[in-house]
Amino acid sequence: MPIRIPNNLPARATLEKERIFVMEETRALTQDIRPIKIIILNLMPDKITTETQLLRALSNSPIQVDIELLCMASHESRHTSQSHLNRYYLTFDKISDQYFDGMIITGAPIEKMPFEEVDYWEELCKIMEWSKTHVYSTMHLCWGAFAGLYYHYGIPKYVLDRKVSGIFEHSMTYSRPVKLFRGFDDIFYVPHSRYTEVRREDIANVKELRILSESEECGIYAVSDLTGRQIFITGHSEYDADTLDREYKRDIAAGIDPDMPVNYYVDDDPSKGFLLRWRSSATLMYTNWLNYYVYQETPFDIGLIENIKQGDIPAGRDEERDA
Repeated sequence: MPIRIPNNLPARATLEKERIFVMEETRALTQDIRPIKIIILNLMPDKITTETQLLRALSNSPIQVDIELLCMASHESRHTSQSHLNRYYLTFDKISDQYFDGMIITGAPIEKMPFEEVDYWEELCKIMEWSKTHVYSTMHLCWGAFAGLYYHYGIPKYVLDRKVSGIFEHSMTYSRPVKLFRGFDDIFYVPHSRYTEVRREDIANVKELRILSESEECGIYAVSDLTGRQIFITGHSEYDADTLDREYKRDIAAGIDPDMPVNYYVDDDPSKGFLLRWRSSATLMYTNWLNYYVYQETPFDIGLIENIKQGDIPAGRDEERDA
């Protein structure tokens, strides 16, 4: 089944070249089905690139996925044209009375700033609170994960001495994979690009949370609440093959003196190119999220989400069974 996108979204050309079946809004209106409704809160500066990356990751579902794009009304974008935002994005006031099966909150390049100093922090908190009653499962990515853990559970972030950048080996915390990582190999690869971290001991002190996956090299990767309604991913599984290369060269040009991305370039030589080693696991993770945490558990009458308490474990599933 297709992924439904706004008419004429720039990502369409790239996705179609990759043989990804996309359907524009006009055609989708003729489909007599109940599609999965996903809203993406895109906080990244280059919104078009992030749109393409996430739509690719979400494109492997057997169910039609309807996408809405959300931006912050309290922040003026300097890297994406206002015409693009006006055409393809909504602001929170336009969707606050709607319900969604799933939501993705992206990262943002503001990691070193205290959360309360971010110009849209108050609006973001309002959206995260709203998600508890209007979204069944929310996936937070990178800075979005740190922001979500801080807002929902008071877990602090810690600024690192050097940027974590590269492709790192990860494993699952539980001997039997939770549904988010069903079908994964024992070791899998994930790109990271961040200046901050969360620490295992802080998460372990919150009984409502569990660590799903981590890396010996770069720490915590995936955390969720006991129901899978709040999921926090510190890496960037959705990254393109050349994203870390572009970031590295950008930082060099800016005089930042960055470390070379770890385990990324062939023989640690940028002139030899890079290997894409994470696409299959990224696709599987997003497919598992759509299938097990969104499609199989969201009420058919999506408005009933508001009646489900955040801590309620769905019928037929408990923590032991999922772990």
